Amino acid sequence: MTGFQIAAIGVAIPFFGTTLGSAMAFFLKSEMSLRLQKALLGFASGVMIAASVWSLLIPSIDMAAEQGTVAWIPAAGGFLFGIAFLLVLDELIPHLHLNTEQPEGASCNMGKSIMLVLAVALHNIPEGMAVGVVLAGALSGDGLISAAGALALAIGIAIQNFPEGAIISMPLVSCGMKRSKAFSLGFMSGAVEPIGAIITILLTSLIRPALPYILAFAAGAMIYVVIEELIPESQAGAHSNIGTIGAAVGFALMMVLDVALA
Repeated sequence: MTGFQIAAIGVAIPFFGTTLGSAMAFFLKSEMSLRLQKALLGFASGVMIAASVWSLLIPSIDMAAEQGTVAWIPAAGGFLFGIAFLLVLDELIPHLHLNTEQPEGASCNMGKSIMLVLAVALHNIPEGMAVGVVLAGALSGDGLISAAGALALAIGIAIQNFPEGAIISMPLVSCGMKRSKAFSLGFMSGAVEPIGAIITILLTSLIRPALPYILAFAAGAMIYVVIEELIPESQAGAHSNIGTIGAAVGFALMMVLDVALA
């Protein structure tokens, strides 16, 4: 495959996962059970933690060493900057988390459904960046990130995007929204991922020496989402052990994908 084909496939795969999950609004008659929601949220957090380590931070350290830089500086600096970036977005963008009634971010008059979509879109931003920067690393030709490894990350993100799409669209149907509109909102929440991935690929191609920093930046942004949103939602209330099991399964699956396909 050409570099363009690899990039196109890698960008499209995660978006397909969100779209397929959102399409569950057409096929399932009721909202997901609380236990299933917790399992899927835990699973998503496990995938994102493993991807942050194996697909982003370790390649960041290896690339920095190849460039003759102190290996931990780009990893630590980029990671903390990614955390700070998502913290700022979290404070500025109005959004509403699953199973909560109190909006976060800037005050606004948006409806509940739109703010639920914005909450998912907010944490899709770092996922899109992660896919984009890993694809950029694979296309750079330095051999530290393989095309298979980049596609493994895209597949892992797509797997955890499927339940995310369902979690955002199905509650909207349960609230009386038309299935087509619920699907559209879930679809829109995932649209930020390919946009973020494409922007990151273009940016990284212009400033290739910054690639270790951008890899770590994406890792920090993803870990912020895991700690701020996914883990609290999977652990709140009863059945928290189900979320923990989901996280373990997601972590192991992403680790296997990354190591086996690297």
